[in-house]
Amino acid sequence: MSATPPATPTIVLVGHGMVGQRFLEALAERGLTATHRVVVLCEEPRPAYDRVQLTSYFSGRTPEDLSLTDPGFLADHGIELHLGDPAETIDRAARTVTARSGLTVGYDVLVLATGSYPFVPPVPHKDATGCFVYRTVEDLLAIEEYARTRAATGAVVGGGLLGLEAAGALKGLGLNAHIVEFAPRLMPVQVDDGGGTALLRTIEGMGLTVHTGVGTQEIVVDATGAVTGMKLSDGSELATDLVVFSAGVRPRDQLARAAGLTVGERGGIAVDERCRTVSDPHVFAIGECALASDGRVYGLVAPGYEQAETAAAAIAGDASSFTGADLSTKLKLLGVDVASFGDAHGTAEGCLDVVYSDSRAGLYKKLVIGRDGTLLGGILVGDAEAYGTLRALTGSVPPVSPESLVLPAGADAGDRLGPSALPDEAIICSCHNVSKGTIRGAVTEHRCTTVPEVKKCTRAGTGCGSCVKVLGQLVDAELEASGIEVDKGLCGCFSQTREELYEIVRALRITSYQELLDRHGREDARGGDGCEVCKPAVGSVIASLAPAIGASGYVLDGEQAALQDTNDHFLANLQKNGSYSVVPRIPGGEIAPEKLIVIGEIARDFGLYTKITGGQRIDMFGARVEQLPSIWARLVDAGFESGHAYGKALRTVKSCVGSTWCRYGVQDSVRMAIDLELRYRGLRSPHKLKSAVSGCARECAEAQSKDFGVIATANGWNLYVGGNGGAAPRHADLLAQDLSDAELVRLIDRFLMFYIRTADRLERTSTWLERIPGGLEHVRDVVVHDALGICDELEKLMRAHVANYRDEWAETVNDPEKLARFVSFVNAPDTPDPVVSFVPERDQIKPDLPLLAIGLRPADDVLEGSAQR
Repeated sequence: MSATPPATPTIVLVGHGMVGQRFLEALAERGLTATHRVVVLCEEPRPAYDRVQLTSYFSGRTPEDLSLTDPGFLADHGIELHLGDPAETIDRAARTVTARSGLTVGYDVLVLATGSYPFVPPVPHKDATGCFVYRTVEDLLAIEEYARTRAATGAVVGGGLLGLEAAGALKGLGLNAHIVEFAPRLMPVQVDDGGGTALLRTIEGMGLTVHTGVGTQEIVVDATGAVTGMKLSDGSELATDLVVFSAGVRPRDQLARAAGLTVGERGGIAVDERCRTVSDPHVFAIGECALASDGRVYGLVAPGYEQAETAAAAIAGDASSFTGADLSTKLKLLGVDVASFGDAHGTAEGCLDVVYSDSRAGLYKKLVIGRDGTLLGGILVGDAEAYGTLRALTGSVPPVSPESLVLPAGADAGDRLGPSALPDEAIICSCHNVSKGTIRGAVTEHRCTTVPEVKKCTRAGTGCGSCVKVLGQLVDAELEASGIEVDKGLCGCFSQTREELYEIVRALRITSYQELLDRHGREDARGGDGCEVCKPAVGSVIASLAPAIGASGYVLDGEQAALQDTNDHFLANLQKNGSYSVVPRIPGGEIAPEKLIVIGEIARDFGLYTKITGGQRIDMFGARVEQLPSIWARLVDAGFESGHAYGKALRTVKSCVGSTWCRYGVQDSVRMAIDLELRYRGLRSPHKLKSAVSGCARECAEAQSKDFGVIATANGWNLYVGGNGGAAPRHADLLAQDLSDAELVRLIDRFLMFYIRTADRLERTSTWLERIPGGLEHVRDVVVHDALGICDELEKLMRAHVANYRDEWAETVNDPEKLARFVSFVNAPDTPDPVVSFVPERDQIKPDLPLLAIGLRPADDVLEGSAQR
């Protein structure tokens, strides 16, 4: 006999993960939290958090940063959340749920969002000390502690999405990382053999060891029961101290099974199109625990969100159904973009492939095309820039040829495939199933004028974030089509772009950020303090124009000091444990023995970690902030100067040995590299600048991956511009060829000053060259042919910079007032920061990262991943 339902209808939610939280939001949106008692039983000790971004914890994000529950949401809607108290039994006859604590709650509607659990292969010693799964924040905390204290090598069982993230986390913790994947390629579900090959090459290039086509037969342990290795199916044995199982997940349906609910043969709680269980109309199941009516268990968050919406609508009595979902994914794994969409593996009868592959650059792009020209799906590895547009076009015939969508030579296709080319029914945000028409409606009907407003109105862009760029394009296009001027201002403080502010500063000779804000800022920003966007951007503009406008070029003079980012503030790069790096300039990589000895003595005396970088410098890591002046005083005395590793400025000009030593060299590349580095040192710009000079066409200095690169020819020098070897690789374009020394320097002067003048904040030359109207041809017209008549002015600005260059550290160590800033604690200047500690590794040191330091956020350069080069 069933219990009498309580006076106030009660909804019980079991599980408070991402899908559970979305279900609660859907209830609130429909007003059900005001008419029902809502009780949540949660196994984990914390509210819902972003499990998709779990690995970002190792990049400095705290569990609080990952939270998906807005402060006050639960209280505002009267939702009762019981953390650390999972449901243990369901009495369907009495309609009650009993939790581990003994709490029993009656329900009118029960919603199961129990998610999934990691599959651990049934191998011997799978539960040994040092074996982990990778699923929750608590798992990460345990892995981190074990890796810090007991491991030097780690192995991940599974080369899928989560397995690659786990391997990246182990590498980030300082372990030698291995990936063991039973399938013949990485990410076998998402990519094909070609994509797997490109991904493998890139990941191995990062220092991870990959074993594909082999399985794990046994975990090897020592006498204490701790992991010492793994036996693999090919007969080999892998030495490892730590094992992470990431071999897939299974639906958590045990609670439902025990309650007599119908489950699938391979797991999953069987539900109908409204996400109601097929065996009990009072019970729903959503997310990774649910077996949908199409016979599939969906392991992605977007289908889970759609199921949450469907269940909430059904409870409210609204018409809604879930009959399947888009399985498209876009992720950045170990810094590599990987995306798949639609029929990625080409299962449709008679379909054709369009493939572009560049194994050297780690790029692989495949489109699956129907015989009628319909775009059916695709795979993108290494460059997923076009993912948003391509996924939205899936199921239609693109307005351009398929080849132009993947070939680098077809870059102009991107202009024709703007927002206007997408049909209104195209899904822009797959996480929340938001179409282009809905986004247009948010602008035209709901008066949204910014991306944040459209996000709030439609939820588009609030999931994985892969659609945000297309979302911004749609919002701007719709505003312009409606005759509304699009605000392209630098930030909320200035309505002008960075380029416009540059011209204002130059023309009016404004030397103060506050003066610029008060005279030219938005009305409501004048008299204020500015923001974190415009302050460093304007500081950079003033610094780059300093000689021409009569300002101090020293970034820590007066007001300028308050405008700088963390790195510039201390003229050093902040590292993950709170210490700093010291990077003296070594022009062209050439250094005399006496200077090498000085660096060695300083590193020894201060106990610093030393590393020779890809930019031909020697970095020293581990300096406490109060040690920086003493270290630099010795370096300055020895003739060194700042290498500007911390600044948005020129970093290095790399070189090969050139014609002086190499039998293939045709020009003196070392001399040219040194001349260029000394000319452009300290040049502040919208983003960092890297360069290289190769002494012949063999290109040993890799000049074509630099912001400006120089390659020797028998007749002089070829100049390449707009290259980038970072997260978004781009080959530089040939600007001019067979130049004399003087012609080369003159064109580089013009190119750099034109870039500084017209680029957006934090925009690399590679992005700027692709964005600026007219692209390379326009830049060539301006820089080579002086089409705008500004080259004399550009050259004059560069001459002023060269004539007025002063080494920042030389000025700092000789100024007691400036030295006063280099302390860990203002109120206790002689006290070192106790968080900054180290442990030995390979005859040097590495950061000792206690849990309390994990929340430290690296500065923007560190996040970018190439700050030291």
